[in-house]
Parts: sequence; structure tokens; C-alpha cells
Amino acid sequence: MDERFRGLGVYPADILLPQGCDLKKWAVVACDQYTSQPEYWQRVERFVGTAPSALHLILPESSLDGPNVETDIMDVTNTMSRYLRDGIFRTCPSALVYVERTLASGKVRRGLVGMVDLEEYDYEPGSTSLIRATEGTVLSRIPPRVAVRKNASVELPHVMVLADDPAGTVIEPLSEDKASLETLYDFDLMEHSGHLRGWLLDQERQGRVAEALRALADPAAFNARYGTEALPVMLFAMGDGNHSLATAKACYERQKTLTPPEQWAALPARYALVELVNLHDGSLEFEPIHRVLFGVEPKVLLADLVAAYPGAREGMGEGHVLRYVHADGTGAVTVPHPSAQLPVATLQTFLDRWLGAHAGRIDYIHGADVVRSLASQPGNLGFLLPPMGKEALFPTVIHDGVLPRKTFSMGEAQDKRFYLEARRIR
Repeated sequence: MDERFRGLGVYPADILLPQGCDLKKWAVVACDQYTSQPEYWQRVERFVGTAPSALHLILPESSLDGPNVETDIMDVTNTMSRYLRDGIFRTCPSALVYVERTLASGKVRRGLVGMVDLEEYDYEPGSTSLIRATEGTVLSRIPPRVAVRKNASVELPHVMVLADDPAGTVIEPLSEDKASLETLYDFDLMEHSGHLRGWLLDQERQGRVAEALRALADPAAFNARYGTEALPVMLFAMGDGNHSLATAKACYERQKTLTPPEQWAALPARYALVELVNLHDGSLEFEPIHRVLFGVEPKVLLADLVAAYPGAREGMGEGHVLRYVHADGTGAVTVPHPSAQLPVATLQTFLDRWLGAHAGRIDYIHGADVVRSLASQPGNLGFLLPPMGKEALFPTVIHDGVLPRKTFSMGEAQDKRFYLEARRIR
């Protein structure tokens, strides 16, 4: 293990990259996107065909409840083994990869691919770990994902971890050095999702990254930055993929029960490949994650929402304004004097309780236009939520703990991380 990074929660990794194949067909978007739009994944399947692709190494979340899920999982694990056997991957040992993702908007998001130590990550509320969840983890979502990962030989990350680095000391300097670094990939992504480029860091640049991270992790500087006293350092916060990292953590904890403690550090499952992004990256915009209810009577649910909170009423007003849309029109419910800090918490608390007693299904949707389209169908109801300022993320988690689940998203669905790099986990 690289001693320069000890105690920082992130390390260089033996990164696998596909070789000898069409990268546009290889790279596909995160598995938890377009869950209520099966036509997206159908288009991807037609485009990829039988070509080598990350599509064949993942299981879209929309398929986790499918009738053939066990067979699908077996196909994924078998394909992983075949790709390894057939030399589809080449290895970049002890690597950090500087990434530039040109988004559909034209903005460029900069990141750094490496692996995090799962011993430094805890998704439980009230955690004081170096790497923390930013929103509530839905425990019921972990077992289906564990079923996919537990026998997998490789992982492909869509996890994005955030650093609060307003001065741009860790990642931004790499942009100036890229002309002298080895280019690993440079290609257009499918489905009009922009462009992706990556460069391999040399040892000197790796050392600079470690020094910059160590400065951010200094306890005195941390407490001064957030107006705290003697609190444990929170160096990284989850941006995207919390449930995927929680799944990796669950699989690692299971392996620990089967392995002597002195061997835990050598377990490949102890680490998980991620992309590190600066919270203050100019391209990074926090988008709200909206809610769509399926198979409900919209007017009944809305009446129950009004009745659930003292003084709540139809229409706009002072308090938390919960805007909705359904087949018969649009409107809003105002909840005055809310006990929660954010409108999403007020809404989610009610929806969790309501769905526990009524039929219906909820999905979490990126993009207001998609919400309006889905909610226009009879029996569906959409809620449109306001965005959260990203500058509030670290202070809120440090002082108050995790946010309600699915509070924010880093960009629209097409801007999510695409699977490209991989790492052996067995």
C-alpha cells in the first residue's frame, strides 16, 4: 500500500481498462438511472449488441425485480470471468486517473479515479468516519445489489465522492499538467452524453495529490473551517452511488467474518473504486431528485397529505411548498411551520408513512420534464422539489447528520458517471 496516502481513505489502485474494443459501446451510464424509462436501456442494448461492453457486466436497477434476475446475475458474473480470461482488460498498476468529462451542456467536470478504504466509510446516521454518507441509506436496496456483487470478480464504479476543496488544491492542478501525462482514453459517450478523457498520473503528481489531501485532512484546519471544536475529520462526502458503496461495504464486512483479522488489509474487497470530485467544481450543479408515485389515486393521496400536517393547505404559502402534477392538472400543498429543515424531508416522511398503508410504488426521478411526462398518465402523481445549495452539504452533514434519502443529484441523468474503469475484487 502506498504510504504517501496512509490515513487519507483513498489510494492508487490496480485499474483495469478495456482494450481492443469500441469505447463508445463499452461505456454505459450508471445502473440506477432511467429506472422508469425502459426504452432507454432497450436503445442501449440495440446499440451495443454483442460487442464487449460494461452493459454486460452490470444489471440495470430496473431489472432487479425482473423474473429472470438470478439468471441475469449469473450471466453478469460469467461474462466478467470471460472478459478477464480473454484479455479484454489491461492493467494500470497502482494508478490514479485524472478524468475530464465534457457534459452535454459543454461544461467540463474534473475528477480523479482511485480506490477508497471501506474501513474509513460508514453510512450509519451519526457516523464520524472519514468518508460519510450524505443522505439516508435505504437498507432494503442493499441485499439485491449484494446478490450482484458477492460473486463478482470485478467492480465497475459509478460512485462519485466529494471533497470540500474551495481553493482547488487537489484535482484542479492536474488540468495544467495533462499535456505531460499519458492519455488513457478520449472518446464520445453514447446517447448524446458528452465526451470522456482520462490521463494516467505519474508518481510526482500522485505525491502532490497526497500532500494536498493531507492538508485538507488536518484536524485543526478542518475544525477551523467548519467552526467546530475537536470533531473528527470528515474528508469525503458521498455525492453519487451511496447505495453502491454501501453494498461494497456489506460485502467486505461479510468477508471479514470469514477471514482472520490479520488478513483483512489484503482483501481486495476492502477497497472500492470511485471517482473523487471537488464539490466546488464549476460544472457541478446540485439538481433536485423528484418523486413520482405509480398506481395511486392522486386526489386521495393529496388529501391525506394535507390532513397529515397541522395547518397544511392547498396552494402556495409560507412554509414548505410541495408542488405536484398529475393527469388532471398541477398545484401545490403548503405545510406551514415544518419541523424538518428541507421540503424533501417533509414530503418523504409523509410518503414513507402513506406507502406503508396503501398500494402504490414510488420512483426517484431526475429531470422535471420526465416527471411531468410520467405524471400525466392516469394513476400517477409527481412531486417537483426545489434544489439544495451545494455549499450547505458538508456543514449540514457535519452538524446535523445525513440528509433525507434522495435529496439531491449531481446533474441530470445523462451527466451521471459512465462505467469505464474496473478493478478486481476477488
